[in-house]
Amino acid sequence: MYKEIALQLTSTAENSTPDWTTSFGYIEDIGDGRGYTAGLVGWCSGTGDMLELLQSYTKAAPGNPLGQYTRLLEQIMDAGSRDRPALSHRLLDPSFVADWSSAAGDPAFQRVQQEERDRVYWGPALEEATRDGVGPLGLAIYYDVSVNHGPGDDEESFGGILAAARQARRPPAQGGDESKYLSAVVDARVRILKAWGDYQRSGRQGIHYGLLKAGNLELIPPFSWSVYGDTFELGSYPEPR
Repeated sequence: MYKEIALQLTSTAENSTPDWTTSFGYIEDIGDGRGYTAGLVGWCSGTGDMLELLQSYTKAAPGNPLGQYTRLLEQIMDAGSRDRPALSHRLLDPSFVADWSSAAGDPAFQRVQQEERDRVYWGPALEEATRDGVGPLGLAIYYDVSVNHGPGDDEESFGGILAAARQARRPPAQGGDESKYLSAVVDARVRILKAWGDYQRSGRQGIHYGLLKAGNLELIPPFSWSVYGDTFELGSYPEPR
């Protein structure tokens, strides 16, 4: 139940809809320097996670229409980070977008996207949330940070952001105040967003600041939130999918 709520919250930031099941075929270059962004959590051609996803898909469904792109994605990842956005278009165009959209209807690809989402992003978020003793809102924040900033321990990644927050405030598992600690987590990720030049006043951090201000640490519906100018509402507990 709480996983489904977290998935819906992040989906509104990633794909402008709480129905994450509609986003298997999403793909575009959003101009953030990471090449193509696609799928449930925004796998990117310029960061390596898209390559891992397609390798898993090819293992699960040999001969799929996206398998031909794994070698090209390897070439992109062998290049310097500044060269990857342009190289993504040079090597993947003109058929990659259409092939991704076509593959999105394959149940095997949908299953692999969910499995990779859980392995790379949800699983680590759940593990760290349990370690820190945070509740449903904290878990949703951890998952969103994991998706948006990616795995790793450097200061810009999921682990580094949590480390900065733990230095600023004690997590509940260490006797700290949960609201103050979670505010420190969001503050730490905002500093990174500003450093990246990705910060927007109406951005995804507003989801979590709003719920913290409302004191809804347990994500009890009904509640509403806004992100990137759109407003959404959860009227009741959703069924897990």
